[in-house]
Amino acid sequence: MHLSAPTQPVFLISLVVGVLAILGLFVVIPFVSANAVWLLIAAFALLALGNLLRNL
Repeated sequence: MHLSAPTQPVFLISLVVGVLAILGLFVVIPFVSANAVWLLIAAFALLALGNLLRNL
């Protein structure tokens, strides 16, 4: 298995979703606060897929 760096859009999307999820733990954001843990897991999964898949 060869790992590759994620592309910049994948990294930025993952970063934004992760920051929103962490922010949602401290500040009430209607959809984000209720699903903050799942959004954080999704951001990590997206970043992991960006490393595992070559063209993502």
